[in-house]
Amino acid sequence: MTFYLKKILDFLTTLFLISLLTFFVFQLLPGNPALIILGPEADPAQIQEFELRMGLDKSIAERYVSWIFGIFHGDLGISYQYNQSVSKLIKGSLSVTLSLASITFIFTVCIGFFFGFLYAYIRKTPFFKPLLTLHQIWFSIPSFCTALLLILVFSVGLGILPAMGYTPISAGFFAWLQSLLLPAFSLSLGSGAILARYTTISILNQEKQDYVRTARSKGLGDWGVITRHILRNAILPSVTTLGLILAEILGGSIIIENVFSLPGIGRLIASSIQTRDFPLIQSLVLYLAVITLLCNFTVDFVYSIIDPRIRNEAGLKK
Repeated sequence: MTFYLKKILDFLTTLFLISLLTFFVFQLLPGNPALIILGPEADPAQIQEFELRMGLDKSIAERYVSWIFGIFHGDLGISYQYNQSVSKLIKGSLSVTLSLASITFIFTVCIGFFFGFLYAYIRKTPFFKPLLTLHQIWFSIPSFCTALLLILVFSVGLGILPAMGYTPISAGFFAWLQSLLLPAFSLSLGSGAILARYTTISILNQEKQDYVRTARSKGLGDWGVITRHILRNAILPSVTTLGLILAEILGGSIIIENVFSLPGIGRLIASSIQTRDFPLIQSLVLYLAVITLLCNFTVDFVYSIIDPRIRNEAGLKK
């Protein structure tokens, strides 16, 4: 229990510090949001009216306190650019990003663990080094290059998948799935390559341990050693990698969402930065911080279940 309480306290403290830093950094950036939104031709009366309406006439401290109190009441403020509730904008974009993230995560797990175990299993065969070389090339290709190649093949060439746009699941499951297959596959190829790499290294490191030598001395084959003995210990580093990958894809991919014209969190981040939409940027950064911290907390929780020694060590240190 002490282990989990400490993690929750760390989570809340980090979240407070991030909110403080995020708010003050963006408020101190040069440039007047009113001029960016209204344009350089706006007269002083329009600028003054805009600043009064958006609360820009108040001090930075007053705006921060107002923003924090608003967060606790579910009010993240009004977007300068869209003149809508920030909560509503994020909620609309979040459904797209969550849909993309769920499919991407499934693809990543399947690709990463499959190739990770495959590389470890064939490590003593002549195919290992050529496949590892291809893996390095695969790992080095940026996701937007993969996206463009997939569009050329499956959209332009074969015409079986849409090149851009998002179809909500309410319009039909298969239409929703088709609109997300290419962007999800573009993201999962890179993240799957990372997971496969860590999984292979972790398995190979575990094979050097004494308990593996003992299992082999009893006549157990490679597949049996990996599945019965190595898997539990080798999966720990992969859990950490999966946590980081999940945080990244839940944060929205700015490049991929723009390539495929998906109205997700990543695209919203890009547009809010371009227009200096401070209420929207602040809330999006806070969202990214919450997602990252939650993923790290989940990783620690899973770690403590897989390896109870982590909880015990934390208790002893205290």
